[in-house]
Amino acid sequence: MIINIRVIPRAKKNKVEEEEGRLKVHLTAPPQDGRANKLLIELLAEHFQVKKRQVSLVKGDKSQNKIVEIIT
Repeated sequence: MIINIRVIPRAKKNKVEEEEGRLKVHLTAPPQDGRANKLLIELLAEHFQVKKRQVSLVKGDKSQNKIVEIIT
């Protein structure tokens, strides 16, 4: 499953919400040293109830707009 995601770093709390056909993910981590991407993978794995290794970042490593693949 391929998902378009909009990431909001440095948010007050972690949460996942649907918005206009994509997911909007609020992360408490800053976008430095890959910390936000790591937290994004952990949060999506928990949200979709899969293991972290089943979630991979396809595109947008340094962007707020990302494409993520979830293998079920």
